[in-house]
Amino acid sequence: MKNFKLLLVLFISTLCFSQQIVSEKERAQLVDEILEERFNVLLPELMDKTNIDMWLVISREYNEDPVIKTMLPATWLNARRRTILLFYRDKSKNTIEKLAVARYNVGKSIVSAWDKEKQPNQWKRLVELIEERNPKTIALNFSKDHNIADGLVKTDYEELLAALAKKYHSKITSAEQLAVRWIETRTAREMVIYNQLVDITHDIIAEAFSEKVITPGFTTTTDVEWWMRQKVTDLGLETWFHPTVDVQRASDELVGHLYSFSGRPEDMVIMPGDLVHCDFGITYLRLNTDCQELAYVLKPNETKAPQFLVDALKDGNKVQDFLTNNMIKGRTGNEILAKSLKEAKEAGFKPAIYTHPLGLYGHSAGTTIGMWDSQGGVFKDDGENYPLNPNTVYAIELNTTVNIPEWKRDIRIMLEEAGFYGEDGFRYVNGRQTNLLLIPRVKSQLGQ
Repeated sequence: MKNFKLLLVLFISTLCFSQQIVSEKERAQLVDEILEERFNVLLPELMDKTNIDMWLVISREYNEDPVIKTMLPATWLNARRRTILLFYRDKSKNTIEKLAVARYNVGKSIVSAWDKEKQPNQWKRLVELIEERNPKTIALNFSKDHNIADGLVKTDYEELLAALAKKYHSKITSAEQLAVRWIETRTAREMVIYNQLVDITHDIIAEAFSEKVITPGFTTTTDVEWWMRQKVTDLGLETWFHPTVDVQRASDELVGHLYSFSGRPEDMVIMPGDLVHCDFGITYLRLNTDCQELAYVLKPNETKAPQFLVDALKDGNKVQDFLTNNMIKGRTGNEILAKSLKEAKEAGFKPAIYTHPLGLYGHSAGTTIGMWDSQGGVFKDDGENYPLNPNTVYAIELNTTVNIPEWKRDIRIMLEEAGFYGEDGFRYVNGRQTNLLLIPRVKSQLGQ
């Protein structure tokens, strides 16, 4: 009954942020429950799919492997001393052992398997556990292609090799496929939470892009950025990057893509007639969002955005469709990128696609579909050959350049929304922007 009430609080959207966001204690409970399911249900499946029967995750306090950070219980903010996790999968018995070669149990799932009084040397105890199980493979977190799967440090690697008998050295292999699948794969329960997470993100953007925050002729882009940061803090949330807000207007020329991230003028006053853009994301319940939306600042006597901007947004939505229609299981990011760009260009658009995995990290592990400065495809060390897998989330991030005769210039429609690729294909996690936000909101009862 207690869990049911907690789920109701979390999963039913309301108009009040404080009712959407659960307490720290409730968050910890949810995080740990989800972690239990991932260890007991998801991990055995992933180990079978990647043909790994033993996985060692080794990390030290304040120098954590990116993978181990996703495995710690809610009350552990860091690893303790040197923490070694050992996962052993016996497929014939359909069992999975979750052991910690550490002085403590690591949450409820991972049981301490080291008594320092009986065996003072941590590495020798690890070797004993390995020898007792005699695995076919010993997978470690090292990888050229995936940074998040490359968390094993040189010192720990060398000490492991020194302690391990030579006959086991040939069994050592990279855990990159397993590590990436662990990071990228979302459970059904996580996806229910993700919907809520993206909804909160949309609500914050909608409030930021309104008369509650923006007074045209006075409020600056920097003011809005810091308002968003403060809103996140006030809600008891976190963000994984500083928000950016920028404007495009009739009097300016189109600048490079890097402008949105670096080099744009600070404290730019937002004026009537501006097309305002933001890049914003939050972190909550160990998941991350990444969203870009657009707003138009109404001029006096205007009640809607100019049709040329409305049409430009529709062009951006069409480019999104070219991309998401090409997201098919087994295709690599470079294949999806090339086909989507080709089709969009043949349809008369000027697209750029730079979609990345999203989940336990903002720029997460998985299938990378282009980068803003690599429209010919990403290189090997960015995971060019990694295929699209189901039950994964992506920031559908892209832009299209549109000529606006009324402004005598090109503009860039930059969009980003969380999307889920499942067994039944692609869907947006919580919808996508198809209409420009208006600043201020039109009050139809006043005949505006």
